Amino acid sequence: MSWFESFILGLVQGLTEFLPISSSAHLRLTAAFAGWNDPGPAFTAITQIGTELAVLIYFRKDIARIVSAWFRSLYSKEWRSDHDAQMGWLVIVGSIPIGVLGITLQDQIEGPFRDLRLIATTLVVMGVVLGFADRQAARDETGGKHRVAKQRKTLQELKVKDGLIFGVCQAMALVPGVSRSGATISGGLLMGYTREAAARYSFLLAVPAVLASGLFELKDASEGHTSWGPTIFATVIAFVVGYAVIAWFMKFISSKSFMPFVIYRILLGLVLFALVGFGVLSAHAAESAG
Repeated sequence: MSWFESFILGLVQGLTEFLPISSSAHLRLTAAFAGWNDPGPAFTAITQIGTELAVLIYFRKDIARIVSAWFRSLYSKEWRSDHDAQMGWLVIVGSIPIGVLGITLQDQIEGPFRDLRLIATTLVVMGVVLGFADRQAARDETGGKHRVAKQRKTLQELKVKDGLIFGVCQAMALVPGVSRSGATISGGLLMGYTREAAARYSFLLAVPAVLASGLFELKDASEGHTSWGPTIFATVIAFVVGYAVIAWFMKFISSKSFMPFVIYRILLGLVLFALVGFGVLSAHAAESAG
């Protein structure tokens, strides 16, 4: 992998990790369109460490409060009813599905799941799901001619059942094209949570899963032929760009709809179907990891 490739891929990772459009799909597509080798799941997982460091810094006050309260709840009954302590347990519970499926489906993640036809399908399908969830949230927030506005749930109302559902939604992002934030935010909106609550829990839930995945891939990558200089460079780029994207995205969702992302996903998926269908692009283009 050249330094130029690592710069572009790091930029793509940082731009797309937190938006509901799938960073893994965009890394795969960038390589395919440019005629480069597929960066592979190891490169994706390692560069995601950079974007998750951006999450740790941006939400540092929330995370420090949650971690502190959770540790106190281990030995003090008084803290077990504290919302931050409960949030710590809910993040752990919500991380179970992706941990189990990530290990179980490792061979598929590194192989069949990277087929461009599957990516095109998930882009379109999850775009439709996100659009439906967004419309439902908008109806609840604004009401209508014959409906009154409905109060949506906040993270204060998050329970174990909902945490597990969030976790299952996050696990769907093991398939490139689904999008971790897109799946978890869609799940949250469909369960009646506000956009801000769904996005915030999505970011918090991603931290243990992504860091664990990145560290796991680091172990395997150290035994392989990873281009460490370009990979670390891409991770730094992803961190810087990712932090800026988080700040922008949290402001965006406070007053805007997800429909621009819905339209983008569907159009990209349809274009990808057309390119593969007409033979312009192979479904396995750039498939060898480099």
